[in-house]
Amino acid sequence: MKQQFLDTYDQEHERTMRVLNAYPEDKADLKPHPKAKSARELAWVFVVECGMGKRVWHDEFKDGFKPGAAPPPAPDSWKEIVAAVQSASKEFRALAASASEETLHGKVHFFVAPKTMGELSRMDMLWFLLHDQIHHRGQLSVYLRMADAKVPSIYGPSGDEPWI
Repeated sequence: MKQQFLDTYDQEHERTMRVLNAYPEDKADLKPHPKAKSARELAWVFVVECGMGKRVWHDEFKDGFKPGAAPPPAPDSWKEIVAAVQSASKEFRALAASASEETLHGKVHFFVAPKTMGELSRMDMLWFLLHDQIHHRGQLSVYLRMADAKVPSIYGPSGDEPWI
């Protein structure tokens, strides 16, 4: 079960890095709607979520969600953001890779529904955060097109990277 997660995590992380690396740095402040995050803020979510995942891993929310200090703002440089995503993802992956099966099945506290904390296994939390990262990557892939950049192949050919 752990190896299946790690294999999937590695594949999805590589796809995310392709999207991040395809994004034009000079369009980092693109904000497609007043309610939307800028591309810079959206890319920074990958780093923030890895930090949140580490807090959940250590069950810091067992007594309820108490936000810690606000996460640091995204760096101005797109390259710094991409490097931070790479580093944070590597650290987060290491938690799962080094864990025993018992640890992976151990319970932690996290959101199980909007505004609702509950118990779930660390393995379920890992999958939840991976799927949330995939969701945000999908958002960022739309920003790529809006930024007039080339959209890389993610799960199949794109208009910019055909397979044939």
